[in-house]
Amino acid sequence: MAQDTTVPKLNFEYWLDKAIEWGQATTLESQKDVCLHLPQLQEFLHQLYETIKHLGPTVAIQQFPLIGQLLGRLCWNPFVIGYDESQKSLMWCLCCLYSSEPQNAVELKANSWIRSLLCHLLSSSKWESNEAETSTFISALGYTSADYYCHLVKNMVVSLVTELRENQFNGLNIQESISASRVNAISIFCVPLITLPDLTPLLETLLLYHGGSSKEILSSEFLEAVNEAFLKKKISLPESAVFSLWLRHLPSLEKATLHLLDQLFSIQLNSLEEVARVIKDSLLPQAASHPAIFRIVNDIFKNALMETDGTPEVMTVVQVFTQLFLQAYQNENKQHKFPLKAYFPYHHQPLVRSLVRRPFELPTTYWPQHVKHISDMLKAIVEDTNVSSLTDLFEIWFLVACFGEWLDIAAEQLLKAAVEPDPVLWLLAFYYCPKNENQQRTQTMVEAQAVYNHLMTLFSCTDLSLKDLEAAVHRVTGVEQCCSQQLTTHLLTNFLLFSSGGHKIAQECICHITEIADASKEVYNLLIHTAYRFNHSGEENQRTVKLMNELLQKLTLKV
Repeated sequence: MAQDTTVPKLNFEYWLDKAIEWGQATTLESQKDVCLHLPQLQEFLHQLYETIKHLGPTVAIQQFPLIGQLLGRLCWNPFVIGYDESQKSLMWCLCCLYSSEPQNAVELKANSWIRSLLCHLLSSSKWESNEAETSTFISALGYTSADYYCHLVKNMVVSLVTELRENQFNGLNIQESISASRVNAISIFCVPLITLPDLTPLLETLLLYHGGSSKEILSSEFLEAVNEAFLKKKISLPESAVFSLWLRHLPSLEKATLHLLDQLFSIQLNSLEEVARVIKDSLLPQAASHPAIFRIVNDIFKNALMETDGTPEVMTVVQVFTQLFLQAYQNENKQHKFPLKAYFPYHHQPLVRSLVRRPFELPTTYWPQHVKHISDMLKAIVEDTNVSSLTDLFEIWFLVACFGEWLDIAAEQLLKAAVEPDPVLWLLAFYYCPKNENQQRTQTMVEAQAVYNHLMTLFSCTDLSLKDLEAAVHRVTGVEQCCSQQLTTHLLTNFLLFSSGGHKIAQECICHITEIADASKEVYNLLIHTAYRFNHSGEENQRTVKLMNELLQKLTLKV
């Protein structure tokens, strides 16, 4: 029974039909078709070898009577034997058919045929020519065979690149322009050779090439293969080529974004600097300077946030990505810069302009006023009767959440500066509780106001104990409403970092609330954001930095 099920699994007849159809790949259509099927063919040959390697020649031929015809045809197809490990797989399969002790004339003839095919494959693998004249000619040029073919590839690439570039700047001369089908064919022929270093200039030129057609002229297989090789760091491409790839092929952009998320969540990152490095290396923030790319990546992050119920890890990625995007956007040449409305077309533009202002662009004395301005605008929008659906509310909340720097500064300003507390508390209450069903946000605001008043009475005390903070701690560990708990955790963590006596009891208090309320991730997230901003704002408070590092070290084991 086992033998009966092997044949349909391998799809033997399909590949035999293909081999007959291709011949030696002398026509343009057959060459294109071979290139498109090479990865699947290689997998089939590997499976075929795994199937016949223990059978012996006689049983193998009984099970696959036409195996000789299939292997013989493939061995003379230059595209097949030139692709990756297909040549090696063909050799292995042929060796399985070789009879070590031939019993009759048929087996002797089969062995002779196998030896001739192996000699052909071996000579091909060394780039050697069977023609004496060609070998003499190559030697006369001062090359070895391998060198000769290497230069041949380079010259071919230079020739194609020149042809494509000249055509790109010769758009008015229609008769001399390259046809879309020729460009498409070139892209298909590149698929098996994507990782060849000498091919990189041609890959770049193709990705940046735009013909007169409104439709995509590069093959989707080529675009997918380039993206895959880039994501796996098998090739290196200029930024402009990568951006062009993502602009012309949406599935590649989506895959790159999901690949980044997988990468970030599969490794332990102990600081926002590490998160920022990984995100920046992906080139997505730089590519997002184009509004179409920004909106697609932003939508993917938005969906990831909804699917994970707003976990701190995803929120951190979104906020760091937004900061890196703003850096890239601000570095853009003014002549080529898109207006902000192109990135945030459906949002209140004065609010957008206020949120994209980076804190370091303003004097610290202006921060309280700026936070109040953001809060007042946001409150007017949210409480407007036009914001009637939960979808609209979520879009506004996501916009504010992307610019998390201002939320962190708002929480700090409550404790460190003389600010009007109500607008700042409303802003934080909206972030942690955007919906106001059953007066949830209103209740969160009341809870936060009570915690804030309590903490401010203790802010200047130099000698504190955990008992002094008992009321605030109870609101973290004893309140069932999640948003109120998170906001209280935020205020309490900042109090421990910035108050006169908070440092002494910080470790004891943090350990207490993380053990009882399982708030490790929230506190850890707040600390790495604060540490990141300290490192990039020039604020020098060695005592606070040292405390944050100690707390992060302890919390790393819990998250």
